[in-house]
Amino acid sequence: MSAALIVVAILGVFLLIIVAAAVRILREYERGVVFRLGRLIAQKGPGLILLIPFIDQMVRVDLRTVTLNVPPQEVITKDNVTARVNAVAYFRVVDPNKAITDVENYLLATSQIAQTTLRSVLGKAELDSLLAERERLNVELQQIIDEQTEPWGVKVTTVEMKDVEIPQEMQRVIARQAEAERERRAKVIAADGEFQASAKLSQAADIMSRNPATLQLRYLQTLLEMGVNQNTTIVFPLPIDLLKAFIPNSGPATTASVAPPVDPAEMPPPLDPDDLPPADVGDLGDAETGEPSPPS
Repeated sequence: MSAALIVVAILGVFLLIIVAAAVRILREYERGVVFRLGRLIAQKGPGLILLIPFIDQMVRVDLRTVTLNVPPQEVITKDNVTARVNAVAYFRVVDPNKAITDVENYLLATSQIAQTTLRSVLGKAELDSLLAERERLNVELQQIIDEQTEPWGVKVTTVEMKDVEIPQEMQRVIARQAEAERERRAKVIAADGEFQASAKLSQAADIMSRNPATLQLRYLQTLLEMGVNQNTTIVFPLPIDLLKAFIPNSGPATTASVAPPVDPAEMPPPLDPDDLPPADVGDLGDAETGEPSPPS
């Protein structure tokens, strides 16, 4: 009786092994690539899968999107600047049969092709493009990697550069360049403001010149604004035109009298020395003796 029980137990264990080898359960995001005696026969799943024990072999393939971190790569840009760039790639298997039969390890192969493509594409770009046109470079990387992984049944959906590290010297140069650019913009904005203000002031002056009362009202408004600050002393420019009403017999400002110009034709002729009367030298005395001369 005991021997029979032992045989039944052995048969039961063998049957469990056969059932375990023949039955597979695949989840919704999994597919099974079945090989029969080494030959690919079918792609099955999801759900319950029955296999021939010891004859059929199944390889599970995950169809979910895989996040692949691309290690940092040393890149020399087109303008000979060394940069260290790392990225992340998102891909998924769209053809499990190709992913198993056409490449040994599609995860490793995709990682290697992403690294080499990253160095190749970024090496053709300048540093300014690498920093400012990252979206365009990401699209270019995705297209190139996807073309190379398509024969493996792998679809690369997105490639994004995570970080770009550049030397400290280059960072200082970029900082100075950005500072100079901000100063240029500030000067342009200030000059534009001055130009607009000058144009507005010119228009206001034209309007005020048409009516002198407008300028007087502007002076009064300025005085009112200065009085709001409760100052004890107010310096207020007062035009002379406002004081004419209080000055009697005030007329236009007089200028210094200037002699009218003389016509050279009307000037008298110069005197001839011969026409002059003789001088009276009687009172002069004798020049030699110093005595007065007798009257003539």
